[in-house]
Amino acid sequence: MLRQSLGDDIGFASVNGCMKVGLRVIKFGGSLECSGALKSCLEKAIGFYREGSVWVSGGGDFAEQVREAQQRWRFDDITAHAMALLAMRQMALLMHSMHRDCVLAGSTADIVRQLDLGKPVIWSPDVNELNEAGIPASWEVTSDSLAAWLAVTLDADELILIKSAEIPQTADVNKLAELGIVDRAFPGFTENARFKISVVNKDKF
Repeated sequence: MLRQSLGDDIGFASVNGCMKVGLRVIKFGGSLECSGALKSCLEKAIGFYREGSVWVSGGGDFAEQVREAQQRWRFDDITAHAMALLAMRQMALLMHSMHRDCVLAGSTADIVRQLDLGKPVIWSPDVNELNEAGIPASWEVTSDSLAAWLAVTLDADELILIKSAEIPQTADVNKLAELGIVDRAFPGFTENARFKISVVNKDKF
């Protein structure tokens, strides 16, 4: 496995190695569904990180429909946030349809229980749990930051974000947020992270 480490906690890399022991949260960008690359990335993930992994989906086209609906109907961000989480849940169902040997889990407590089965867990986020955790209802907090929150909550060893965009080798999380590769809230959610952060292009995963 090739890794370039920038600082103590962030790396941008090609992930072409063997599965390693440890808990990993793997975030599949919503653009992977739009580009048709989702299935191949799922296949690689289940090959490299079958055990001890939690998969997080982006909202894909479902989330884009929420954005368009909010622009059209002018409903508030709290409603949009709940609808965007439903978009992630729809994507989780789509991912589960591609890999029935994975298990769906809504709450973090359920994730911990399901990990004991030794299969990848697909997170279907619970809006009530996220509200209780104080997650802001804002488009600045997307599935990137939610994946980071989940990694912190589960005390993961690594957070991997798979993107369609090319990843600048010299960029840190603040630069990635500035470029729009991760959301604006991501640097704050990972500021005190103890896990490794890897942001990879889909073709290098």
